[in-house]
Amino acid sequence: MLNDKIKSYLHLHFLVFIAGFTAILGELITIPAVPLVWFRMLIATILVFIYIKVSKTDISISPKAVVKLFIAGFIIALHWITFFGSIDVSNVSIALAMFSTGAFFASIIEPIVFKRKIIWYEIIFGILVVVGIFIITQSELKYLKGIILGISSAFLSSLFAVLNAKFLERHTATTISFYEFISGVAFITLFILLFYDGFSLEFFQLSMSDYGYLFILASICTAYAFIAAVYVMKVISPFTVILSYNLEPVYGIILAIILFPEKEKMSANFYYGAAIILITVMLNGLLKNKRLLKRKGS
Repeated sequence: MLNDKIKSYLHLHFLVFIAGFTAILGELITIPAVPLVWFRMLIATILVFIYIKVSKTDISISPKAVVKLFIAGFIIALHWITFFGSIDVSNVSIALAMFSTGAFFASIIEPIVFKRKIIWYEIIFGILVVVGIFIITQSELKYLKGIILGISSAFLSSLFAVLNAKFLERHTATTISFYEFISGVAFITLFILLFYDGFSLEFFQLSMSDYGYLFILASICTAYAFIAAVYVMKVISPFTVILSYNLEPVYGIILAIILFPEKEKMSANFYYGAAIILITVMLNGLLKNKRLLKRKGS
């Protein structure tokens, strides 16, 4: 049993590393954010569908549940578009630092969805996150568009995560992922047809390296990561999983500095602001865990 737990912890941190590596792939892939997310979600949908057929998973759900999952699919598609858009107009460090603000948004969205009171320290932590963003913005004003897109991405990610937590009470991760990916593809397809250049031959003429990176992004960083995270939660508490995922920006920023030293060279104020956000997120998680343990003990 102990061995299983150690394996699950190692597996979890591998998944967190993969999550951080997503931003690196976003930098390496040369196509814009909208087609990038379309390819990602399409390939992921095909892979999850193959997994469903091989594992003989039952994905039949009510029409009402399908509608809810389709809405969540639109949200995750918008989250990924704004996230990769942030990388396009700024860099990996900015996108990931802003992505860290997701915990602050979750503390606002969670009480609404789960109908609970806002905890006092969440308000203080929210103010600290705003201070961190302000410090980064002051020193990195040239990346303002990337900062706005990154914050938008964090908000959409938090909304998606809170909704998924609600869906997991009734459906499996595979079922949720499949319907969300399909709806994401449908949403972006419609967007491309109406507001983009459509699906011309040029749209599919990507370099071999782009196709390779897209496959890694869709298979390992999306289909596998989505399903594996839920299996890890069977051994490790959901809180530990969520807290560990807060390390995603740390892993991603370190990788970006190593791989793209020229583009990722930031001012000292950026690191001060990012540190405030990341420490706040970790403290928020630790206090939540302490509160949860107190509740269980009483």
